[in-house]
Amino acid sequence: MRTTVKLDDDLLQRAKREATLRRTTITALIEQGLRLVLAQLSSRQRRKRVVLPVCRMGGGTLPGVNLNDRFALQDTMEGRQ
Repeated sequence: MRTTVKLDDDLLQRAKREATLRRTTITALIEQGLRLVLAQLSSRQRRKRVVLPVCRMGGGTLPGVNLNDRFALQDTMEGRQ
């Protein structure tokens, strides 16, 4: 199918150079780019939402553990406290 596409001048010059390097046409580059974008869209649509399990049991952290102090938490996890 034949169509007209308006491109930024700089983008067109870059595309011409790239097409020359790849020994292909600008049309082929545009087609390849559209295929990549559309493939990404369809792969995002196929992903299912992940539902993380939530623990409803009581409890919590050990006495003296402060989750806001990463250094102390690391010390506790590595048995230095």
